[in-house]
Parts: sequence; structure tokens; C-alpha cells
Amino acid sequence: MPPKAPLNPFSFPRPPLLEKTPRHLEIKWNGVLVADTKDAYWVLETTHAPTYYLPPQSILVPLAKSTHSSFCEWKGRATYWDIKRPSSEPSNSTKSVVRNRIWSYESPTKGFTPIKDYVSFYAGPWDCYVDGELVKPQPGDFYGGWMTSEIVGQVKGGPGTWGW
Repeated sequence: MPPKAPLNPFSFPRPPLLEKTPRHLEIKWNGVLVADTKDAYWVLETTHAPTYYLPPQSILVPLAKSTHSSFCEWKGRATYWDIKRPSSEPSNSTKSVVRNRIWSYESPTKGFTPIKDYVSFYAGPWDCYVDGELVKPQPGDFYGGWMTSEIVGQVKGGPGTWGW
């Protein structure tokens, strides 16, 4: 496969761009495939790593709706999801559930209706892959972008970037 062109988040648009991506996205956790798709969307927003939205049918494990929500000025109110850790731990263990690390938009704003009910994962505690490359999380714990080797330059979320 030829090398991918560099992606500079400072050249991403604001308001953000939503578009289909043919990239192969996989999420694995404790050796279990949690999600797998080549039919996702990505959101590209100035100074942010790409955020990927996976179709609901690509999620291979059950998710439980959380009571947590947040608001995005571009996409609207986000719903969060909890997931049970695929492992041999007793299911009643509080360590067996990860809360509020997956989100979706049940009623997105007009420009983002294609991602209605699609889900996005923070890049951890599971392993997220784009075309076979293990991603790193966008710095900080607020944004859910996935950092790949093609990202060049700084992204929002690290120390000193809050006011960007």
C-alpha cells in the first residue's frame, strides 16, 4: 500500500467536515474484536485529530446506554454508552464495565444527520486501528480523536492548547 498523504489538522475546516471514509477501522479489547467496518464516517475539525463514527451494525458486542450526555456546538447532544470488558473477570466486578468512553448522536444537527446512531470510541482502554495501524489517543481526555502516523503538527488537547 502506498504511503498516506500527511494530514495537518490546522488545515481541517471549521465548521467541521463530515465525510465517508473507506478506511478499515477495527477496535479490539482483550483480544476480542469489538467493532469492524470499512463503512464509517470521519469528522475533520481544525486542530483536532480525525474522529471516526462507526455504523451500529459494525459493533460486535452489546452496549448499554449511559445517563451521561454532553453537547457539541456542531453535532448537538451526545449520548454515551457503557461496555462490559470482554474477559474472564466476574461480571459483577465494577472493573468489568467501562463507562462513557463511547458516544453517539441520536438527533444530530442538520449537517450531521448521516451519523445518526453511529458510534464513536475514545482510543482506549481498547486498541483502535485504522488500516491496521494502532492509533494513539488525541492528547488530553476531552477530545476523542484518533492519532495516526500521517498526522503532522500539533493537535488540540495537550498542555497549552485549551484556548485554540
